[in-house]
Amino acid sequence: MNGAESLLRTLAGAGVEVCFANPGTTEMPLVQALEGVGAIRPVLGTFEGVCSGAADGYARMLGRPALTLFHLGPGFANAISNLHNARRARSPVVNLVGDHATWHRDADAPLASDIVSLARPVSCWVRSSVSSGQLAADGAQAVAAACSAPGGIATLIVPADAQWGEASGPAPAVPPRAPRPVSADHVDEVAAALRVSRSGALCLGAAGLSVRGQWAAARIAARTGCKVLGEVFPARMERGAGLPRIDRMPYFPERVSAVLGGADLLVLAGATEPVSFFGYPGVPSRLTPDGCNLATLAEPGDDVEAALLALADALDAPAASAALAFPAKTPVAPEGKLTPEAVGAVLALLQPEGAIIVDEAGTTGSAYFYRATASPPHTLLTLTGGSLGMGPAAATGAALACPGRVVIDFQGDGSALYTLQSLWTQAREQLHVVTLVCANRSYRILEVELARAGVAQPGPRARSLTSLSSPDVDYVSLAKGFGVPGQKVDDVATLKAALARAIAEPGPHLLHLAL
Repeated sequence: MNGAESLLRTLAGAGVEVCFANPGTTEMPLVQALEGVGAIRPVLGTFEGVCSGAADGYARMLGRPALTLFHLGPGFANAISNLHNARRARSPVVNLVGDHATWHRDADAPLASDIVSLARPVSCWVRSSVSSGQLAADGAQAVAAACSAPGGIATLIVPADAQWGEASGPAPAVPPRAPRPVSADHVDEVAAALRVSRSGALCLGAAGLSVRGQWAAARIAARTGCKVLGEVFPARMERGAGLPRIDRMPYFPERVSAVLGGADLLVLAGATEPVSFFGYPGVPSRLTPDGCNLATLAEPGDDVEAALLALADALDAPAASAALAFPAKTPVAPEGKLTPEAVGAVLALLQPEGAIIVDEAGTTGSAYFYRATASPPHTLLTLTGGSLGMGPAAATGAALACPGRVVIDFQGDGSALYTLQSLWTQAREQLHVVTLVCANRSYRILEVELARAGVAQPGPRARSLTSLSSPDVDYVSLAKGFGVPGQKVDDVATLKAALARAIAEPGPHLLHLAL
């Protein structure tokens, strides 16, 4: 057995089932080993950013380690953008990065680079293996690091000679670190603070946005009158009819200040303190209002669900019941031309029970979230790190993780172009992903930011950097080129029919929504 096979058998024994790969010459022993290790399914992405984003979506849905395979430093560099999102989502991802043979490194071959320095900013654990005999043990440590609470990215650099050299066999799995329990004394301290609070707020993140976490939060709100919010970009949030209505923290700092204005206590449960996405003149970075005390019930690496349940019990909060769900209003079925509001309402009305919604629709998507409160129960994945191109790739991984569920990628047109190659993998694997490209032919968020910077009338050069027209992008033709059927939609009636058909039919579909 060589090092590559010992590594893959170790990873399979630790629970790895899928490898999102874009390999090169230095990874050929690993490619061959995948042939013999049938427990790991290889999935080809035609761009490394597709592989890293797919690993993120897969890991978010299953909570199990996703595996990637990249070629040297340049290949890993192509993956970093979506690894940034995965790091912010605390997704358990193991990267295998092939490297030159150890004895070839001094030659400074054209593809040589400092892979460790590339990996550190997006990884919680980085190691470069030194021998084929050590490779399996390194792999076991990588999985444990990625799966230890709250989850993270482990990057193992694998020299070619460590792959082809002899090895004694796979290594045993290493137990990951479990979520930390929150002490009863600490729960009592937070409960005491909430009892005396006149205007409290509870912000949920990580496992706090699970079904159990949300019901515990609803109980706490019923007992104390505190406001309950989810973090602005949750990695995963369960939503829909029958669940408590929990709004998300706003994106723009002024709106956060308005939502939290008057609060005298902000309790964090799996979330971090709200901060401004960017620094603006005269706007503070940290958005907890002056005079508002900050209390952390549970950090993301803690047992957030258990802490919320314990807090509800410590407050003698009422039991979970439908009365705490805050009845949601079903959106009115729209008619006429496509608008962001109409698109959001149609999606909320037609999405099936159990759907996985990957939301990277940017400015268009804001109209959807509140309308989906009354939709059938579903899972929402969002852009945790703000790095564009997450949507098509994460939808691909989510569909591989949950083949019995419909995945809908609610997608902005500008961000779609970063990883549109994901459609090819969706077609090859015949994944039931419905991609809705909201085509307003611009980077609309940049237009908003220009206005916020005081540029009411951008000149032609500035406009050229926010416009996606001249020429317009034809997403239907691009989808066809990747093997995915597509349709351009210009009005609400056509959208209703096309979306219903795409949801009902197996395999991938794309709808180009001309807004």
